[in-house]
Amino acid sequence: MKLLAGLGNPGQKYASNRHNIGFMALDAIADAHGATPWRAKFQGALCDVTLGAEKVLLLKPETFMNLSGDSVSAALRFYKLTPADLIVFHDELDLAPGKIRLKQGGGHAGHNGLRSIHAHIGPDYTRVRLGIGHPGHKDKVSGYVLSDFAKADQDWLDALLRGISDGAPALVAGDGAGFGTAVGLRLQSPRAPAPKPIPAPRPAPPAEVSTEPRSALQKLMDRFK
Repeated sequence: MKLLAGLGNPGQKYASNRHNIGFMALDAIADAHGATPWRAKFQGALCDVTLGAEKVLLLKPETFMNLSGDSVSAALRFYKLTPADLIVFHDELDLAPGKIRLKQGGGHAGHNGLRSIHAHIGPDYTRVRLGIGHPGHKDKVSGYVLSDFAKADQDWLDALLRGISDGAPALVAGDGAGFGTAVGLRLQSPRAPAPKPIPAPRPAPPAEVSTEPRSALQKLMDRFK
C-alpha cells in the first residue's frame, strides 16, 4: 500500500492558491480513478483509490501547511507504513510553471510543509515537485504562493493535473519514467484548433428554358430553306 499526500492549506480561501497545487493533484487523481468519498481522518481528508494493481490512500492534511507532518505521520503509523511508502506532492518555486520532477530523499529546501514532514519521519520519502515559478525576489514569495493561479496559467495547469492523474498508476508502481511520460504527453499536446466554418454552397445558375414552340426537326429543316 502507498500513501499519497498532497500539501496545501484547508478552506475555500486557499483553494486556488499556488501553494495548494498538491491538493489539486490529489483531487485530479481521485476524480479520474473513482476514489471513495473524502472522509475526515488524521487531521486531514482521506480517501481510498485503486491505481493499477495497487490500493492507495490519498491524504490532504488540514493542519495548515506548517504542520503537515502531524497528519502524514499519524496516517503512516496507523497503517504501519514506512517513509518508503510515502509520496508527497508539493509546490516548487525553483521549477518553472508546469515543470515536474521526482525526488527521492534529500533536504526540504525551506518548504515549510516538507520541513514539518522531515521533523516527524525523516527525509527518506518520494516527492513530486510541481513547478509554480518564482516571483523574482524572496520578499515576494509569501504573497506569491498564497495568491491564486492567474487566468493565463489555466491551460498548463489543467494539462499538468490531467497528466498526473494519467501517470499515477505508473508512479505508485515505481515507474518514474512512465509517470513522466504521461505528464509530458499532456503538456505537449496542442489544444485542438477551432473548426473552420464550412462555406455555404453557391446556388447553381438557373437552367435555360426555351420558350420557342417549334420542334428540333422543324429547326433543322429551317437550315435548308
